[in-house]
Amino acid sequence: MNGLGSSVGSGLGSRLGALLGRETTLAWGRGGGPLVSVGFYAGVATLLPLAIGPEPERLAAIAPGAAWVALALASLLSLDRLFERDYEDGALDHLALSPVPLELSCAAKCAGQWLATGAPLALAAPVAAIGLGAPLALTPLILACALVGGLAFAFTGGIGAALSLGARRGGLLTAVIVLPLFVPPVIFGGGALDALAGGLPWTAGFVLLCAYAAAAVALGPLAMAAACRNALS
Repeated sequence: MNGLGSSVGSGLGSRLGALLGRETTLAWGRGGGPLVSVGFYAGVATLLPLAIGPEPERLAAIAPGAAWVALALASLLSLDRLFERDYEDGALDHLALSPVPLELSCAAKCAGQWLATGAPLALAAPVAAIGLGAPLALTPLILACALVGGLAFAFTGGIGAALSLGARRGGLLTAVIVLPLFVPPVIFGGGALDALAGGLPWTAGFVLLCAYAAAAVALGPLAMAAACRNALS
């Protein structure tokens, strides 16, 4: 029995690994991969000083929050095709009928999305914040918040992408569904960065951000799988 369970677990793990590799490759190559999101992020960071003025003091005061909001908006750009392409070409039907539970397949899709888009955006976040005048001391926390927040954005965004399957103007519907779900991580991450910049305790905001991301990873695939089954029925 132990050998059978080990064989089944190994087979499931190999299938999940293959699915994760597929989703990462598709997300990387879909519409330019992370280049569109990173380019949007860079554009926001470049235009912001032109809109509010080049005064270093003013830019330094809003740099962490502005970079964090830009990260959330840039994460929206690649969500509309997360499930739509597989839904259109029938691959989603195969995923629903495969030995791998659909919940795990949805989790692998979101993890691939995070690896291909969220991680590059997280690496760009400290550069953008420092370019806007944020102190160098904030760099580690900015990177940590961007990595954890990007994970939350990917899994909550997956819920919106699954719920909008088959709808006309699905990208707009995805944004309407997802934006309220993006509010808590923006508040928690921005609050942690503002607290550290002001010399105040910042761990509470970061812990809440991690808790939200963990809840999104745990519960998001359940909602995505239910929405995909509803769209396929």
